[in-house]
Amino acid sequence: MAQFNNALYTGTVRTTGGRDGASRSSDGRLDITLSTPGSAGPGTNPEQLLAAGWSACFIGAMGHAARKMKVALPTDTANELGIDLCFREGQYFLQARHNVSVPGLEPEVARALVDAAHETCPYSKSLRANISVEINLV
Repeated sequence: MAQFNNALYTGTVRTTGGRDGASRSSDGRLDITLSTPGSAGPGTNPEQLLAAGWSACFIGAMGHAARKMKVALPTDTANELGIDLCFREGQYFLQARHNVSVPGLEPEVARALVDAAHETCPYSKSLRANISVEINLV
């Protein structure tokens, strides 16, 4: 059995009904309807939720890297993250594309921040060896 470290934070969500169900966090701050991707359903989907969490965490990791490099991370830094749900040879899988905008920074500095973030972001560390990930500066 895996041995867990002391957690800094635990986010707990209960989901019922799968892709056409609902999710609610234990503190009630997240309460959403889920719908299958591409359907006319009223809710979001797991791919959008992953993209939202990962892109937010990634920008946080960029901020951490910027402080270490003594660089001001622009407040309008953005990460448009696409999560593709794919199907090949009878198997579903994910792939991801980060399109990161760091207005006002030299491309070399922006690239250094993005590369550092990809090394330290918990989502990136968890997913980079398991799915194809592309990171673009836009």
